[in-house]
Amino acid sequence: MSQNIQFSAAGLPETVLPPAPSDQQVALDAAWSQPEATRRAAVAAVVVRWPRFIEAWARLGDLGRDEIEQYAAYRVGYHRGLDTLRQNGWRGSGFVRWEHPSNRGFLRALAGLRRSAAAISEADEEERIRHFLVQLDPTWSDANLDD
Repeated sequence: MSQNIQFSAAGLPETVLPPAPSDQQVALDAAWSQPEATRRAAVAAVVVRWPRFIEAWARLGDLGRDEIEQYAAYRVGYHRGLDTLRQNGWRGSGFVRWEHPSNRGFLRALAGLRRSAAAISEADEEERIRHFLVQLDPTWSDANLDD
């Protein structure tokens, strides 16, 4: 197994997740480009086909029909992301930066989980996630999600 950890001069390691296989990304891009009326079902079909595809879970959260459905999809994406980070050498600390496109699915799921936690009045979870995002990427901004 190759390790995708880089050590910075500051001492904390940086983890860069491997990119999703191209067939998965192509399928998600096609699903995301569907008309609004069919987009959620198309993204859900990608999740069903590739349940470990973190970005697909994050996008499904973006399309959730209510706060609970959003929360659930983002939470699955977050946990799948933690599993993938650990498989790639992350040990619970260090950077996972937005600047690396392959990290964006995890960070998008985490940011969505923060927003949906706030929406269901889970203020303590929302605050923990807000801090976690900044620990992972000190330059974090929700404006990243506009990419």
